Amino acid sequence: MLTRRQNLLETIRGGNPDRFVNQYEAFECAPDVPMFKMLFFDPYTMSNPFPAGPGAPDVVNSWGVTISWPANVPGPFPLHHDGLKVLKDITKWKEVVKAPNLDFPQEEWDKYKPIAGAVDRNEYFATYVVAPGVFEQLHYLMGMDDCLLAFYEEPEALKELIEYISDWEVRYAKLICENYHPDAIFHHDDWGSYKSSFLSPEMFAEFIVPAFKKIYGFYKANGVELIIHHSDSYAANLVPFMIDLGIDIFQGCSTTNNVPELIKKYGGKISFMGDIDNGVVDKEDWTKELIEREVRRACETNGKLYFIPNTTMGGPMSSYPGVYEAVSEAIDKMSKEMF
Repeated sequence: MLTRRQNLLETIRGGNPDRFVNQYEAFECAPDVPMFKMLFFDPYTMSNPFPAGPGAPDVVNSWGVTISWPANVPGPFPLHHDGLKVLKDITKWKEVVKAPNLDFPQEEWDKYKPIAGAVDRNEYFATYVVAPGVFEQLHYLMGMDDCLLAFYEEPEALKELIEYISDWEVRYAKLICENYHPDAIFHHDDWGSYKSSFLSPEMFAEFIVPAFKKIYGFYKANGVELIIHHSDSYAANLVPFMIDLGIDIFQGCSTTNNVPELIKKYGGKISFMGDIDNGVVDKEDWTKELIEREVRRACETNGKLYFIPNTTMGGPMSSYPGVYEAVSEAIDKMSKEMF
């Protein structure tokens, strides 16, 4: 029987997997960690305020953004009402936006090395979580409306801010790679809604691609084997850019992407993880019958290669108790049936 790591590589490389990769199983390298069950221990992350989980009190993070995570909501999001918006005028970003400090003493970085060092890298990918991404950081600071308007009204100022954010992330990536040597990066950056990308492909190429060329290029040049990009959305029109950026797995791909067609067109260049919409299965009145039906559809229509059945949630968890585990059980049943 292949290890979880081996089975994933066989799946995304068009080899001979012996079962479906079951959701996040190959990346859950730190099972005692709450929520993500992946690596995010470092002095910056541990000093950056973040809601403890769904229903926890709001916090103000290291960028000055107020973050909320209500109960029964898939993930945290920024608040911008009542004067909470950090950046009110994109042309004044240099006066307002201050990237968090990364200049921690080496002993602070050393403190978390045993956690990464304890990962069984034959069984798992030592996977580091990075969130939010560049686009998300923009609308965290500005609000979504002001952010999208800035692409049209103040493109030069926005490009400067994007460069500032991406340069900071490369400095962070350097410290992560030097200290913890991850095998995989699980990187959040939502690039669309359920029905469309937030930006046209042309605008995405002009503004966002250069930033991720730097970020993902740095990771790949410094020992990271896999880039898993989370965008629980439609982003089928951006897949060619994902391939060019070195993304190995598009995680969170909703059914609106027509994943079977993406696999036919791009399988072998990139793999797809998702196609089980949270909005369909992760709800208060979920049933095992509903979940098994959705898992069967996803597995049968997408096949054994270049596809990882998974809810679109950006981590091994669910909004409602029991959903993630029920999906995993249904995937195991399909593996026994199809392999």
